[in-house]
Amino acid sequence: MTLTVVGSIAFDAVETPSGSRDRLLGGAAVHFALASSQLAETRVVGPVGDDFGEPEYAILHARGVNTDDVEHVPGGKTFFWAGRYHRDINRRDTLQTDLNVFEDFEPKLSPAARDAEVLFLGNIQPDLQSDVREQCTAARFVAMDSMNLWIDIAHDALVNTIGLVDCLLLNDSELKQLTDEPNLIRAARRALDLGPRVIIAKQGEYGSAMITRDGYFGLTAYPTADIVEPTGAGDSYAGGLMGYLAAQGGDVDDATLRRAMAYGTACASFNVEGFGSERLYALERAEIDARVAELEAISRF
Repeated sequence: MTLTVVGSIAFDAVETPSGSRDRLLGGAAVHFALASSQLAETRVVGPVGDDFGEPEYAILHARGVNTDDVEHVPGGKTFFWAGRYHRDINRRDTLQTDLNVFEDFEPKLSPAARDAEVLFLGNIQPDLQSDVREQCTAARFVAMDSMNLWIDIAHDALVNTIGLVDCLLLNDSELKQLTDEPNLIRAARRALDLGPRVIIAKQGEYGSAMITRDGYFGLTAYPTADIVEPTGAGDSYAGGLMGYLAAQGGDVDDATLRRAMAYGTACASFNVEGFGSERLYALERAEIDARVAELEAISRF
């Protein structure tokens, strides 16, 4: 099945105690697509400015990412984010955020993008997510991400969008904030009442959890010691997960979702082993499959 992702394309600047980078190819849609394209044909929908050129397109094309729906805004600048990570890599400070062309982004989908059978709505304004969902009438499985900002300032619109998708993918803290529940299971059950049939809670270094009306499944993170910095890890997780679902075709049942989570976990584990999206540039499918096999071995008892 074909896969469309709608979200941000960015340049990132990152500082860590061990090093820094001034200009990294980033953004949610980029991290997602570099992971998902290992598994399925992926189309990216997002805006860029004049500063986004052939070197950046070459990185995406080398991984097989379809960029026909990337919107070039003449005279504009690409979304920019800068952050500093602490020795505890879970702590970071945002130093600069320039939305630039992303501020006025209104997704424009080609017929091919609209015809995708699997759709991922990246972290953009909820009303825009709803509009994209309504355009993609052929989609058999739709998942979405969001963030605390939209929970705070666009709660009603976000709740409306959640009711249009099959899967809600949030950090565990965001899920608790959305539902005003301090317990993850109660929060997930309340989120299920909003309409999705699957809730996936991202839990960073502790792994992820899937809650449905039929039960619960938890998966550990891959135990890598080679962490450089985690920018985009959640997006690469989503890319691996959705890429696997798109590659399988057919019904998205519980067993398929569990294995998809393992592919998402493996992709995220590679993402954190480099600055920004750099580790994903040379990633091979065989490496992902090997880590999925390791996850299966360490999770069985």
